[in-house]
Amino acid sequence: MVFMWIDERGSEVLDPAECHRLLALGAKQGLHGHIGIASDGAPLVLPVNYAADGSDVVIRIGEGLFERVEGARLIALQVDGVDAGRAWSVLVRGLAIEDDGDHGGHLPEHFPQPAVTEPGHRIVRIRTDVVTGRRLAAASAPPPGAGPVASRPPGR
Repeated sequence: MVFMWIDERGSEVLDPAECHRLLALGAKQGLHGHIGIASDGAPLVLPVNYAADGSDVVIRIGEGLFERVEGARLIALQVDGVDAGRAWSVLVRGLAIEDDGDHGGHLPEHFPQPAVTEPGHRIVRIRTDVVTGRRLAAASAPPPGAGPVASRPPGR
């Protein structure tokens, strides 16, 4: 028997293994995520390309953003996608460290190639200290226990 947790809004709560699978799938599909960094007392959220590397997530950034990430140390990455016709969202929170491994002058193929003109050369590894995810309820069916949805006329 398979047990599935459903949150109060009708979304399926994903276990860590499924979150990691979806992160890897999203990276393979070329999805981008959004990193969240504390910056000058306020959150900063920016789109980034990413790669899954084992249980870690890897991003490639430029100097200016690297300084902010390095100062924050703990950052978040959220990735959204669709798998088997159902939307999903995974949130990673963890320690960000520079990946200073020797890559022989070039980056391995599985490292992300940012979709920007000047991608930067700093590789940051985000440990997946906390990984959570949700799979959204199918749009055609109301979530379990949901009553009828009242519609409101436009403009009111």
